[in-house]
Amino acid sequence: MVDSSNVSFSGLTESEAQEVHGFFIQGFLIFTAIAIVAHILVWLWRPWIPGPDGYASLEGVNQTAQALLPMLA
Repeated sequence: MVDSSNVSFSGLTESEAQEVHGFFIQGFLIFTAIAIVAHILVWLWRPWIPGPDGYASLEGVNQTAQALLPMLA
């Protein structure tokens, strides 16, 4: 049985709380990495800030993206 003086307000012991925290941090880092990759891929497809002539001036970016995307697959 768990000693009640060693249990926090959440009901977890110190080692259990550290384990949950570790899983949370690991999941957060994986989610953040996926989000960063997704944002980069969307930016390659359609940049958020177009050039001075609008999206028509981004032809070089489109060619670069079309060359890089097969390498990622």
